Amino acid sequence: MILISHRGNTNGSNKDENNPKYIDNAIEDGYDVEIDIWCINELIYLGHESPQYLVDFSWIIDRVLKLWIHCKNINALIYIKNCGYDIRYFWHQSDDVTITSNGFFWTYPGKQLTKNSIAVMPETKPFNDIEISYGICSDYIIKYKDYIE
Repeated sequence: MILISHRGNTNGSNKDENNPKYIDNAIEDGYDVEIDIWCINELIYLGHESPQYLVDFSWIIDRVLKLWIHCKNINALIYIKNCGYDIRYFWHQSDDVTITSNGFFWTYPGKQLTKNSIAVMPETKPFNDIEISYGICSDYIIKYKDYIE
């Protein structure tokens, strides 16, 4: 099972969410990380509610194997889709499930899981059968280490 830190969080929500240094800390701790990106005038920003942290595209490419990219605006979706790299990305609002670019089911809290699902934020609404999922994305991802040990 793969463990994904939600915006760099490992043990609860934090004001540093989506901060590049915070994300790097979660990667150094061994987690994949879901990040929120915006594209404005061909520039890439990290941030959940709004663009906050300007990053060079090379920052993403250097970490591409550890990132799950949530595109926050249509320009980000187009930019990532057309960038020429094999990047995991997705777009969603409050769908029960959305399919990532690499074919995983990004599954809203409490909804039905499959062996191809990423169980998102189980701390907000538990899943009945989280053990069958491919991965977990959580603000408290440290609590799920037992699932991979």
